Amino acid sequence: MQNIIIEIRFPRIVSSILIGASLAISGVAFQSMFKNPLVSPGILGVLSGASFGAALGMIFFKEFLLIQASSFVFGIAAVFIALFISMFNKQNQLILLILGGVVSSAFFSSMLSITKYMADPYDELPAIVYWMMGSLALIDKQTIYVVSIPILLGIFLMIFLSKYLNILSLGDEEAKSLGINVKLMRFVIILIATFISAFTVVLAGMIGWVGLVIPHIARLLFGSNNIIIVPISALLGGIYLLIIDNVSRTMFSVEIPIGILTSLIGIPFFAYALKNVKKGWG
Repeated sequence: MQNIIIEIRFPRIVSSILIGASLAISGVAFQSMFKNPLVSPGILGVLSGASFGAALGMIFFKEFLLIQASSFVFGIAAVFIALFISMFNKQNQLILLILGGVVSSAFFSSMLSITKYMADPYDELPAIVYWMMGSLALIDKQTIYVVSIPILLGIFLMIFLSKYLNILSLGDEEAKSLGINVKLMRFVIILIATFISAFTVVLAGMIGWVGLVIPHIARLLFGSNNIIIVPISALLGGIYLLIIDNVSRTMFSVEIPIGILTSLIGIPFFAYALKNVKKGWG
């Protein structure tokens, strides 16, 4: 009983809640900051960079901890590349930041393809492909102990900064007139959202659509005030991914990668949310 509950079920339950909350809260932060309902946590390339880092780690390292470390490092590096590109033009820094994210994401996606081409097709390549689909099967208690503290810290910091997201969503000039250091606050929010997004890839690989769909559902239900939306999105994201994980384990005799289900379920939900997008952003 202890092995089943403490060693197997508990880490998986905690990780699904943390990952869902992290992706949802990152999605809220980026959508509010960029004032764009189509923005997701991967907008600055963190998910592509972390995926490339994990694939590279699977080729050169055998220990799971080193693979996770490689994933985290390259996820952070991808965002810093986007931030570096945004410094080329001080006037349109926000637009260049998004374009920098596109460049960074495309670069690491290309590097990921090269890595998969170089991988052993009988051993390493299947592991990389399975990682890209997203799965909680490899999570253990030790990993949760290490990763849960920074993730929870990032979530609570984002909840604390939610009032600043309301101000940033008004625009740079309005935020400056209210005494906010726009560049500093934007950098801090990007850094926190990046860290917790990178940790989700470290834990479970690529899990898409959570950070795009859950914030829309939260806005449709509770309005556009980020002080309410940020914690609600974290709660909904955690519950949502916990349910999806249970479905992925029990629907068939074999476990379905959780990233496949989040995509299949997220697409129709997002299509419905697009019909009511003005209501949530009013």
